[in-house]
Amino acid sequence: MTAVDVVIMAAGKGTRMKSQRPKVLHRLAGRGLVDHVIDCARQLRARRTILVTGHGADEVEAAVQGSFPEAVFVRQEPQLGTGHAVQQAVPQLPDDGIALVLNGDVPLIRPETLQTLVQACGGERLALLSVELPDPSGYGRIVRQGRRVLAIVEHKDANERQRALREVYTGFMAVPNALLKRWLARLTNDNAQGEYYLTDVVKHAVADNVEVVAISCDDALQVEGVNSPLQLAELERAWQQRNARALMEGGVRLADPARIDVRGTLQCGQDVEIDVNCVFEGKVVIGDGARIGPNCVIANATIGAGALLQAFTHIQGEKAGAEVGERAEIGPFARLRPGARLGTEVHIGNFVEVKNSTLARGAKANHLAYLGDAQVGERVNYGAGSITANYDGANKHRTVIEDDVHVGSNCVLVAPVRIGKGGTVGAGSTITKDTEPGVLSVARGKQASISGWQRPKKAPK
Repeated sequence: MTAVDVVIMAAGKGTRMKSQRPKVLHRLAGRGLVDHVIDCARQLRARRTILVTGHGADEVEAAVQGSFPEAVFVRQEPQLGTGHAVQQAVPQLPDDGIALVLNGDVPLIRPETLQTLVQACGGERLALLSVELPDPSGYGRIVRQGRRVLAIVEHKDANERQRALREVYTGFMAVPNALLKRWLARLTNDNAQGEYYLTDVVKHAVADNVEVVAISCDDALQVEGVNSPLQLAELERAWQQRNARALMEGGVRLADPARIDVRGTLQCGQDVEIDVNCVFEGKVVIGDGARIGPNCVIANATIGAGALLQAFTHIQGEKAGAEVGERAEIGPFARLRPGARLGTEVHIGNFVEVKNSTLARGAKANHLAYLGDAQVGERVNYGAGSITANYDGANKHRTVIEDDVHVGSNCVLVAPVRIGKGGTVGAGSTITKDTEPGVLSVARGKQASISGWQRPKKAPK
């Protein structure tokens, strides 16, 4: 098979976005527009992927290189049109390949569509991707004679008869590199905008008796670009609906497919139930039979089989990730931060925060508590209002709570400290030293009651 070299156009400013951010870095489903295009191109196993950058080039290149280090960058400075943009990629295009030209602001394109376009090129034809639109204003029109494509005429250069055509060029083409180089060298800027149009390669192909074919895309959303915040929001909804449909086809029960947002990847087992208004960010894996209550936000986490996340649970896994064990119960209004590792049947209740801590099987912290930098053993009961004081102002320290410990309400465990197996910490205690297994540890001032004491009164006005 002929090697494919992908060229992604990512040089535009995106004036209508009314933003300092380069257009291709605006986010859809939690990721930059250009990231979606790159992911699609990756599935074609291209020989190389070349990004043509221009406006905000440093920012775009840094963002792409972080997730796609093998990308090749060329710059278009100044921006003199789409043909001029592709001219910058010519040194990176060996003669033996096919150039697949994509747009960095068209995030819903599918790999199977691009594969069809490459196959239509076949290493010898100029293949264009077209679409029919009810209102084609602003797009280049496909001009045919029967089935033969004769030209693409930009809207500003089109006459009335041409503007009546509904078949338009989408900005995607596949073309043999050797032919593309020849035609790019012939481009001129003799047009209404004074730019070098990539679409002019069509007339040069026709002049050279090279067959030009247009493959029609029957899904207009795939080829719709982002030029304004309104269009970005519309494509966000389209992406989410498509993803929700795929989840349900895989067996996930969504309470309302219009009220789920996936901003990354969501992998679900069998019989997973997801209630309304949930947001999933980064990489989230949910095991068989798990239930996610309404209004949960889950980022970079693994949820075990049979787990229950009640309403308003917030899991912020980040790079360290977070883990919820099988049949665990979390929430409502619980927060798991990076490094939280919860074992089987752990209970984390309302207004409990866990950070960089492991809780073994059956441990419970049911309300109003904080566990940070802690190792919690099996069947521990951690009382309401209790905290691990893990930070001394300069360094973090670890708390170890061994199996079967009971920590009473409103306790402070000052790290580094170890609570011995089977021990009990009396309510209201501040523990600063290790405790022996099985003992009751109480560290609080004696209660005093003063007779005849009067509360202060406000002075008269």
